[in-house]
Formats: sequence, structure tokens, C-alpha cells
Amino acid sequence: MKKQKIIIIFLTTILIFMNNYTICYAINNQEIPKDNELHASSALLMDGDSGRVLYEKNGYQSLPMASTTKIMTCLYTLEHGDLSSLVTVSSNAASAPQVKLGMKAGETYQLGDLLYSLMLESHNDTAIAIAEAVEGSVENFCKKMTKEAKTFGCKETCFKTPNGLDEKGHHTTAYELALITREALKNDTFRKIIKTPSYELENTEGSRHFSLTNHDAFLSMYDGAIGVKTGFTGKAGYCFVGAVESEGRTFITAVLASGWPPHKSYKWADTKKLMDYAVSNYHYKTLLDKDNYSLPEITVENGRTKLCQLYLKDSVSFLTKDKEIIHFEQNIPDVLTAPVKKNTAIGNVTIYLDDHVIATVPVYTKNSSKKITFCYCFKTILFYYLNGFTYESP
Repeated sequence: MKKQKIIIIFLTTILIFMNNYTICYAINNQEIPKDNELHASSALLMDGDSGRVLYEKNGYQSLPMASTTKIMTCLYTLEHGDLSSLVTVSSNAASAPQVKLGMKAGETYQLGDLLYSLMLESHNDTAIAIAEAVEGSVENFCKKMTKEAKTFGCKETCFKTPNGLDEKGHHTTAYELALITREALKNDTFRKIIKTPSYELENTEGSRHFSLTNHDAFLSMYDGAIGVKTGFTGKAGYCFVGAVESEGRTFITAVLASGWPPHKSYKWADTKKLMDYAVSNYHYKTLLDKDNYSLPEITVENGRTKLCQLYLKDSVSFLTKDKEIIHFEQNIPDVLTAPVKKNTAIGNVTIYLDDHVIATVPVYTKNSSKKITFCYCFKTILFYYLNGFTYESP
């Protein structure tokens, strides 16, 4: 019996090891997802630092986005609202459909507290109360959000509700949701809110107390996860915007229409597949080293110094994967005309990644060269004459 137990433990250990090895191997050799491997109708993976799109499946298609709307609602409030101000709940907000905090008309809450209700448990009544407090009405708030999103580069995004409930004309794209999230992650308070596991709040009267729990399961599902927001409506299906930080890299994913009930887990499977691909394949590489990049010397016409040396102030590192083709294009004049000042930008080096421009780096003069003038020539000849030197024209 003792022998049998030892054998069972040994075989179990081997199976666990093999299973772990298989998982690690799959992650470390993750290939680009095929469109038919994702449940989502629309999906996109973005480098959160540069904004470069690393993968997309119908990523530019306009679709409803459910409660992922609240990413912009939260960001706009953080940028334009006074978080210490008091919000009086209107009957319009109190009558919002589920999911809701359950605020009552006439109650007051601190605006900053309501953002936790908005993002952790996705309360619809909270979204309306916030919109009315910040911009006077839901309509004004949504117009202002739409206008601000355009400054992020969102051309296909239109907000009609602050909570993401289905309404005609309320839509975005996976790409633009990622753009909005990229902007939101620049805000430290936004980051703090979306990573908060739980939060306690009460109305200012102290008569009602609420305990909130973060419903973003991705936070505990994936190493380095920092959020961001789930969503579901009958029209939008299951949606999710995720973000991961790993080894100095930030990846953002957006999946829209990733199944309908009972397939609540599809959005997690899609997001994990995209993140595995990103984490295993994309790493920062120094594409241009300012200290080792070769630049020519340039002839200076009519200059007291005949040659001008050049230099770069900055190196360029970029998130790339193997087999991406990188090349450089120098835009530098063949000749400079005096006078030439030191530390003057006179051209640039453009870096291409698979024929897409990823950076343009200025090229600067390392030395100056004054212009040869009549006065300079006269003084030079006089100097040579007075000192008994034979003068040769420069």
C-alpha cells in the first residue's frame, strides 16, 4: 500500500511538471492569434507606450461598447471635476436601471467616492449622477466626452450615455477604446481606482453605507494586470478592455462582442490569448544608439572651419519582435554654408519599422564654423605679415 502511494505521488508530480512545462512552452512560443481563434467580433492589441497597433481583428469597426464607456466617464471626471465636491442625486439618476448602487433622490455623496462605485461595480445610477454633477446634464456631459475623445484621435466614437446602456448612436471601435484607455492610464488617480480591490463609501449624511468589490476578475487572472473595465448589454455582448504591465512594457487590449450569455468567460479567454502573444513576443530593443550611430562630416562652404561634425542627442528604444525589418534614412545636407552654429539641428534620421515611420531623430552640429569675411582675411594676412610667416589662402 505504501509502495502504491509513492508511485501515485511520483506520477502526479510528473503530470504537474509536464502540465506546467506545456503551459510555459505555449506562452513562450505564442504565435500571432488567428482571427477565428478569438470569440470577439472585434479585437485589438496596442503598445500602451507608443500607441502602435500590434494586432487587430475588425479593430476599426464601429460597435456598441457597453460599460467600457465608463473608462471615458471616469477619465473626463478626473480631468474636469472637483473630486471633493458634493453630488446631489436627482430622480433621474435614482431611477437608472440595474446594475446600480441604489442611491435615493436627494441624497448627497462626494464625487471622488462615486468614481469607485462607477469603476469597481459599474453602477449605472452613479454614472448619471456624476454626469449631471460635472456638466449639468447627461446630454452635455456626453457631448463634452465625445469632443474630448476626438483630441485623443477618436473619430468614430460617439457617447450618448455615461454608463454605456444601449442607445442609438452610442458606439466606438476597439482601436479607439484602446486610445482612450492609453490616455486614462496616464492619470495616476485612474490607475489607483481601477486597481483597488474593495472600497467603502457612505452618503454625506452618514445614514447609508456601501461596501464595493472590484468585479474585474482579470486583475487576479493575469500577472501584471492593472485593469481596466468590463461591460455587457444585450446589444453589445460581453466587452472588456484590459491592461498589463510587464518588464517595463504596457499592453492594452480591447475586445467587443466577445460572446453572449452563457459565454461570460469568452472575453477573458480572448484577452489572455492577446496578452500571451504580446508578452512573449514584444520586447524593447535599442534601434538607434546615439553613441555608436555613424554620421558623416559635412563640408562648410566659406567657413573658417572646413568640416562640421554631427551628433545625435537621443537614442531610440522601441517595442519590437523578431523578424521585423528596421532601416534608417538620413536626411542630411551634403554641404553647409557658413556661419554654422554649434548645437544646431540641420537634419534628421528617420527610423522605419516594416516601412512604417516610428521615430524621427534630429541631427545636430557638434562644432561651429564662422564665415570668412573681408575683415577676417585682412586681419589674417596682416597677422602673417607682421609675424614673418608665409601666408597661404585658407
